[in-house]
Amino acid sequence: MNQDYIKPDNWSIIEEGFDANRVKSSESLFSIGNGAMGQRANFEERYSGPTFQGSYIAGVYYPDKTRVGWWKNGYPEYFAKVLNAPNWIGINVSVNGEQLDLFTCKDVEGFRRELNMKEGWLSRSFVATLQNNIKVEVKAKRFLCLDLDEVGVVNYEIKPLNSDAEIIFQPYLDSGITNEDTNWDDKFWDTLSVSHENNQAFIQAKTMKTDFYTCTFMESQVFIEGKSVLIEPIIQADSNYASFSYKQQVKQNETYTIHKYGGYTVDRNHDKNELVSVTKNVLETATKKGFNQLLENQKQAWETIWSMSDITIEGDVKAQQGIRFNIFHLNQTYLGKDSRLNIGPKGFTGEKYGGSTYWDTEAYCIPFYMSTKDQQVARSLLEYRYNHLEKAIENAEKLGFKNGAALYPMVTMNGEECHNEWEITFEEIHRNGAIAFAIYNYLRYTGDYSYVPEKGLEVLIGIARFWEQRATFSNDKNKYVILGVTGPNEYENNVNNNFYTNYIAKWCINYTLENIQKIMIEYPEDYMRIMSKTNLSDTELNAWKKVSENMYFPHSEKHNVYLQQDGFLDKELITVNNLDKSERPINQKWSWDRILRSPYIKQADVLQGFYFFEDHFTDEELERHFDFYEPFTVHESSLSPCVHSIQAAKLDRMEQAYTFYLRTSRLDIDDYNHEVHEGLHITSMAGTWMSIVEGFGGMRVKNNTLSFTPKIPKQWDAYSFKVNFRGQILKVNVSQNDTTFELSGNTELQIQVNNKSVTIKPNSLVKV
Repeated sequence: MNQDYIKPDNWSIIEEGFDANRVKSSESLFSIGNGAMGQRANFEERYSGPTFQGSYIAGVYYPDKTRVGWWKNGYPEYFAKVLNAPNWIGINVSVNGEQLDLFTCKDVEGFRRELNMKEGWLSRSFVATLQNNIKVEVKAKRFLCLDLDEVGVVNYEIKPLNSDAEIIFQPYLDSGITNEDTNWDDKFWDTLSVSHENNQAFIQAKTMKTDFYTCTFMESQVFIEGKSVLIEPIIQADSNYASFSYKQQVKQNETYTIHKYGGYTVDRNHDKNELVSVTKNVLETATKKGFNQLLENQKQAWETIWSMSDITIEGDVKAQQGIRFNIFHLNQTYLGKDSRLNIGPKGFTGEKYGGSTYWDTEAYCIPFYMSTKDQQVARSLLEYRYNHLEKAIENAEKLGFKNGAALYPMVTMNGEECHNEWEITFEEIHRNGAIAFAIYNYLRYTGDYSYVPEKGLEVLIGIARFWEQRATFSNDKNKYVILGVTGPNEYENNVNNNFYTNYIAKWCINYTLENIQKIMIEYPEDYMRIMSKTNLSDTELNAWKKVSENMYFPHSEKHNVYLQQDGFLDKELITVNNLDKSERPINQKWSWDRILRSPYIKQADVLQGFYFFEDHFTDEELERHFDFYEPFTVHESSLSPCVHSIQAAKLDRMEQAYTFYLRTSRLDIDDYNHEVHEGLHITSMAGTWMSIVEGFGGMRVKNNTLSFTPKIPKQWDAYSFKVNFRGQILKVNVSQNDTTFELSGNTELQIQVNNKSVTIKPNSLVKV
C-alpha cells in the first residue's frame, strides 16, 4: 500500500480534502466511462497545476511510428496509441473577472469528490476563496450516459458566499489537444471544421493516418435558483476551439447553474458526411430528457448491471469497496454492445500500453463477462480474434512462418501487431496459447460447441501450425524445445524452454487434434469446408503429433518441480522477503540487466500453467510448486495477485489468499505499484472477480457440471455472487456457517458442492 486517502465506503470512492499532489492519481481513480467513450476525472473548470487531461473514444486510435527497431525485419512499424480525443467537458468559470482555479486559490475548504458506483456518477464539491477574496461554493456532478452512449452531461453550480458577483460560465470545445504518450510528438488530429448555432457547437475532426471522423459537440443551458434564464452568449471560435460565455450578475447566496451536454459521434457508427445532423438529433433527444431524467435513467441502467454482476461482502468495508470498484470499471470499459471492441488494459483511464487488446482478455476477462453477462458477449470476444485470423497469419509470415501459421499479436487494435519491445513482440509467444484456451474455456462453461466448427477450429489450426514450426528438435535432449522466449514473467527475456510456453504449446496441438477428430465425425460438412480452406494434410498432422509427444519440460529432481526455464537454478536464489523495501518495486529501482539476472518473478509463470490446467496436476504438485515459486514473486504485474489468491484458497491458506485478494482488489485504490497516476489496471480487475468466485467460492466446471468448494476468510461474515450458467442465474451466498444456493428460471440445476451432488430447483433456496 502506497496511498491511503480514499475513504472506505461500500458503494463509493470518496476523497476528502484538496491536495494538488493527489490530483493525477484521483483523475485515474475517479474516471468514468460507458463502453463507447470515457474520460479521466479532470476538473471542469480551469486547473493550472499538474494534471493529465484525457478523454477517449472506443476504437479510435493512431499508428505512432516506433522509435526503435522499425528497421528490423518483422518488427512492428507502429505502436498503436489510444488517442486523447477533443475535450468537451471544459467550463471556464470567472468570478468578478478572476478565473476559478483550485491551484491558485487562496484557500480551498470542504473539498469532497465522490464516484458513486451504485448509480454511475461523479461529483465534486468545495468552498474556494479566490485571490480577489470572493468566496464561492461549487457543486458539480457529471456522468456518461449508458443508454445514450454518445452523450455525457455536466451539472455545475456556483454560489457566491460573501458578496454579490459577476459570474461567467464559459463552456468550450477544444480539439487542440495532445497525448501524454507519444513517440514523435506527431499531430494526431486534423480539425476539419468548427461551427455553432443557437447554444450548440460542433468540432468535426479526423485522426491522422487512420481517418476516423468524429464530431465533438456541446449544448448548454443556464439557471438561477433552478429557473432557466435566457442569456445571449458571447461566442469565440477559431480553428480548433469554440466557446460560449454566459455572463450573469449573481446575488450573494444565489446559485448559478449550467447544464452542459456533450460527447462524440463517430463514423464507426454513422456516415461521416452526416455527423453534424446526427449530432443535432442526439442533442435534441438528450436535452428533451434533461439532466434529471438522464440521471434517473443512469441509475436504472446501473441497477440492471449490478443486479447481475454485484458481489456482496459483509463485515469488511475495504474488501467490499475493492470488488465493486473493479466490477464498476470493467463495466464502464466494456459492456459487450459492440463486437468490434475489446477490453484495453487501461480502459478509458490513461494511455499506457497503447493498443486495445492483450492476452489479458482471453486469460482473465472472458470468465467475468461470460458469467455476469451472457454467452453471446463472450462469444463476441472470441469472434473478435477469429475476425483477426488473417492478420495473425500475416504477423507470423513477417517472422518467417509459413503455411497458414498464425501468431496473434501481443498488442493490437485491428489484428496487426503494434507492440514495440522486441522481447515482447518476438518472444512472448505464449499469448497464442491464451487465444486457444479461451475457446476451450468458453465451451467448458457454456456448452456451446457450435463456435468450433463455425469459426474456432480455423483459429486452432493456425495456432497449432505456429507451435509446430516454432519448436526445434534438440539432438542433445532428443526432445522438441522452444528457444528464445519470454514467458508470462516478463522479468526474464530470451530464455529457452519456458515451462508455461512449452506446456501450453503441447496442449494447443493436442486440443486442436482432438477437435479435428470430433468435427470430422460430428460435423462432416464443416470438416470438409475447413480442410479445403486450410489444406491440412495427414502428413502435417503427424508432424504436430511428433512435436506434442516429444515436448521437453525443464525439471529439477532436487526440488521436484518444473523449472520456469532452463538455467533458473543458476540464479542467486534470494527470496523476496530478503529484499529491502527501499528496493521495491524493482522495475522502478533496478536496471533491466539486474532484473534479468535476478530470480524475481513479475507474475505467475509456472503457476499460470497450474492455474489454466489445474486438473492436470495433483494438489500436492500445486503446493510444491506454489511453495517454490511464490517466495520469488514480487507481484509487480497487476495480473499476479489474483492467480496466487485463487491457488492459496485451493490450498486452504486462507490468510494468504485474503492478503492476495486485498492486493488485487485494491491495487489501484491503494496504489500498490506506484503508478496509478498513469491510469487503472482494467483487465486485471477481472482477476479480482475470479479471486472471489473461483478462489473463495471454488467455482469450476467439472464433467459438464458447475462445481463449488466454498470457503470464507475469517475477516468476512458472508459474501455472495451470481453467475449466469447456460442461461440459468444461480446466486451463491457463503457465510461462516453455511452456503446457500438460489436458482432463477424454470429448470432445475444439478451442481456439485464439496464433491457431492446437489439439485437446485427454480425459485427455491438450498442450504448446504
